Amino acid sequence: MLKHELVIMSTRSMRSYAARVVEYMANYKSINGSKGDINGVFSLQVDRFADGEMEVALNRSVRGRDVVLFTTCARNEANIGVEEAKIELYHTIDVLSRSQAHKIIVFEPYVSCSRSDRTTRRNSVGIWIHFKTLISLGARHIVTYQLHSDKSKTMLDPALCVFDDIPGFNLLSKYICDTSIKDIKQLQNEVHREWAFCSVDAGSENTARNFANSFSAGLVIAHKQRDYSKANTVESINILSAEPVEGKKLWIVDDMIDTGASVERLVRALAERKPAEINIVVVHALLSPPAPERIENLFNQGLLNRLIVSDSVHLPEQILRRCEHIELVPSTKLSANIIRTIVTKDSMSGLRGRFNAAEYLSRPDLF
Repeated sequence: MLKHELVIMSTRSMRSYAARVVEYMANYKSINGSKGDINGVFSLQVDRFADGEMEVALNRSVRGRDVVLFTTCARNEANIGVEEAKIELYHTIDVLSRSQAHKIIVFEPYVSCSRSDRTTRRNSVGIWIHFKTLISLGARHIVTYQLHSDKSKTMLDPALCVFDDIPGFNLLSKYICDTSIKDIKQLQNEVHREWAFCSVDAGSENTARNFANSFSAGLVIAHKQRDYSKANTVESINILSAEPVEGKKLWIVDDMIDTGASVERLVRALAERKPAEINIVVVHALLSPPAPERIENLFNQGLLNRLIVSDSVHLPEQILRRCEHIELVPSTKLSANIIRTIVTKDSMSGLRGRFNAAEYLSRPDLF
């Protein structure tokens, strides 16, 4: 099934993540039976000139091969800053293109510039710059998890670059089922009646609605008033919902949590309505200061029960120690499955479709 040999590589920012993906890939017979080489995770070398300029060198041949490059420009295991990580990524794609790789697939679980997507103001558009640079340097396929907004997907010309944005919420929904729902009976008798999913703001209403529909549960909408003259600033939060909150198990859902200002205000506003418990589910755990302190305070005050996040953004030990209640859901197996699907040219509909709790509990191997 594999027409061209496969090489999996990584920038310094995601080496251990890519290595874990390779471990899962070794179990796929369709790839092991090919001539594909999936052991190239550490084949890139970053050098520095005396004046600080960067150069990336390739320590093996990739001529005629398909290369999957894992990367992130967010907080990472190598403790590399955002701008340095971007420059390293751009240099890496350049060296792969110069080395005549057949196809370059950039796998960027979290796109750090995804919130810079507004095109109506006098400002630069970070995600457009990022995608344009990747494509101009030679990327022909980009894979992400849960991009911040659907409109960002229109910034890529599909004739120049294939784009796959995989819903990270499906991974977290599966985890919720695995850890909180025993069977269909509990889903029908408890979840349908006693659970509700809540948006962080009006913009995430569709996300909360999809969760509510997936679990056939209630829906709560929050309205957030921002001060757009300052980043990460929330003026007020209002709860807009006919759904009764008292006695409910609430799940606040969003694609990311950064400084934690929005969710902290929302948790406190919801707590006044006396729910049974409040949980938070997010794909990308940025947790920029003072988020760890805010989250820790919510747990210590008994206002927050669970915080479920994926590993799309690296969480260092100091954050995990401080916020010991964080439940980290690994995505490496899913990433390996996505690569397998690309290699074998199978349909991705099962990875893209909206999660259905009843279907999953009847057939747990949905993914």
